[in-house]
Amino acid sequence: MTQPPANVVPHCYRHPDRETYVRCTRCDRPICPNCMNEASVGFQCPECVREGARTQRPARTAFGGGTEGAVGAVTITLIVINVLVFLAGVISSGSAQSIAGGGMGGLLGGGTPLHEWGSLVTYNSRPISATEAQIIPGGMIDGDYYRLFTSMFLHYGVFHLLMNMWALWVLGRPLEAMLGRARFAALYLVSGFGGSVAVYLFSDPLAQTAGASGAIFGLFAALIIVLRKMRRSVAGILPVLVLNLVLTFSIDGISIAGHLGGMVAGAAAAAGLAYAPRQHRTLIQSGALVAVVALLAVLTVVHTAGLMPTGDYVTQLNSGN
Repeated sequence: MTQPPANVVPHCYRHPDRETYVRCTRCDRPICPNCMNEASVGFQCPECVREGARTQRPARTAFGGGTEGAVGAVTITLIVINVLVFLAGVISSGSAQSIAGGGMGGLLGGGTPLHEWGSLVTYNSRPISATEAQIIPGGMIDGDYYRLFTSMFLHYGVFHLLMNMWALWVLGRPLEAMLGRARFAALYLVSGFGGSVAVYLFSDPLAQTAGASGAIFGLFAALIIVLRKMRRSVAGILPVLVLNLVLTFSIDGISIAGHLGGMVAGAAAAAGLAYAPRQHRTLIQSGALVAVVALLAVLTVVHTAGLMPTGDYVTQLNSGN
């Protein structure tokens, strides 16, 4: 490279009006303070930094995810979505009863028109007397399979919402940091789907169920599996999970099927993510997640095929059988 005469002051190659005596350590071109990017040794110009970013392999977590998951963007986004859906439900109801004043001693709020549309229920019904009920349009029996997902983002009252969002904040951030954004988002949705399918299979077909608890219990199980894979202690999380299981079986109005179904689905999904071999890891992880979802879908289809038609169920319901 031809050097300028000794008496000539170098000027930045990007800003010719600025004098500088600093040169890029890679290309040796003069750069001004606005163009300096600190490197391990000296400074680099913007073009060399971009070239290095293109050729450098991005950093990955132990499970193949991107390190940008440490920011917790997916966790925060999920919390925001749940809060916005809750506010939409309150607005749709036009009543403070949807905020608080329902079950569990007044800690859970009542249902809203949004719950009528999106909560998980097999036969959508309206009681007309102490012994009879009127089946109204909607519900899984009418093909409303979207409820398996929309119910994950609906909550009965502010206490229900706050408890689940606090758990999501505590569990989601470390899992997202370890798994990466995409894997964590998939884990959350698969866990919630598993909880919804379990409710559909085992719960009262007339009961409306909603909440992120299935996904939360899936995160509990996943965090334990991931920590064990990394040979780290689970002493801090295991007692909390046990306590939540005790509460699940002790308090009326809590969906046992949803919690256990989410936990099982989350554990299966997390095992596929954590124990996939490094070779073809992404392919195997994707296959494990698809396998869990496929199994849940098959269970859903088989259960639907065995359900009574709406008219037959109304007859059985009104006969008291």
